[in-house]
Amino acid sequence: MNFHIMTLFPEMIQQSLSNSITGRASDKGYISFNAVNIRDYTNDYKHHKVDDYTYGGGAGMLMQAQPIYDCYLSIKNKISEKTDKKPRVIYVTPQGSVFNQKMAAELAKEEDIIFLCGHYEGVDERVLEEIVTDYVSIGDYVLTGGELPAMVMIDAISRLVPGVLSNDESAMTESFNNNLLEYPQYSRPEEWMGKKVPAILLSGDHKKVDEWRLEQSIIRTKERRPDLYEKWLLENPPKPEKKKRKR
Repeated sequence: MNFHIMTLFPEMIQQSLSNSITGRASDKGYISFNAVNIRDYTNDYKHHKVDDYTYGGGAGMLMQAQPIYDCYLSIKNKISEKTDKKPRVIYVTPQGSVFNQKMAAELAKEEDIIFLCGHYEGVDERVLEEIVTDYVSIGDYVLTGGELPAMVMIDAISRLVPGVLSNDESAMTESFNNNLLEYPQYSRPEEWMGKKVPAILLSGDHKKVDEWRLEQSIIRTKERRPDLYEKWLLENPPKPEKKKRKR
């Protein structure tokens, strides 16, 4: 999978994603990162300016359409050499749909994804209308730029790309899978500060361990994320109790 990030701070993207799991996955060729500097496509060759004042007044500067569009075309043309499919272009904005695990799984099926990282007071609406396919937010708050949200999404998506995680099962048992939070986990030693590992996890009975983990996931979700618990209940309604036959 290939991630293309249109940004004013390519070094920020490359330095962050070249570490840990995403860095190792990139080295092995499972994913790739292409951070493209929008300033390289401005017509202002002297100052490399990419922003200007907004029509109608208002505080702050707005990113201009032309540099962003030309940056997009350069990426799109390279992708077109491999496929005729139009790439998904995600604009990172608090006005978008809130990113979640289901969205990450959907995007992980794409071969190429382009992220547009805004800055200043935002982006000229005309270029958004021209190139953006998805408006996505990571939460109801405002950041200084789109780089951090883009990296959050790239990290979440990358984990679902085959081969990225050393244990593919781990992606299926983490929080938000099937609308449940992950169960509590324990490691050595068996007792720490007077707290013992639940005996069921030491039993060696894998069926009972799985049942315990599911039960704990349900309890934890109900307590911490009742909104997710309600979704889980809709998909997993309690089975009606069998009526006892009268003798």
